Amino acid sequence: MTKTVLIVDDDEDVREIAQLSIELGAGWNVIAASSGLAGVSLAAAEQPDAILLDVMMPGLDGPATLDRLQSIAETRSIPVIFLTAKARASDQVRLAALGVAGVLPKPFDPVALPGQISDLLGWSD
Repeated sequence: MTKTVLIVDDDEDVREIAQLSIELGAGWNVIAASSGLAGVSLAAAEQPDAILLDVMMPGLDGPATLDRLQSIAETRSIPVIFLTAKARASDQVRLAALGVAGVLPKPFDPVALPGQISDLLGWSD
């Protein structure tokens, strides 16, 4: 069965590059949201297999969006991977401690992204 990944990022370029990378590199379906609130409602409606979530967004940021996702029964079990420009190890450790499947740095390598997602989530080919 084809996987579906939800990308939640306020940067349109990041959403487009990640979407192309995932669709072309892995053949998975991609849905996208430009804000945390839109991401939460899309996740509840579409039930994606995983969520790529930007950390720094206006309004509802990544950690606050994650809190909402974890508080809703329909979205609680969807694995979340943070995408962040905060590259310091201490930031990544703090983010990983929030209960996400992993933390990937921005900018990411579009060629490597599908494999990194697969590795973090234990998805085999």
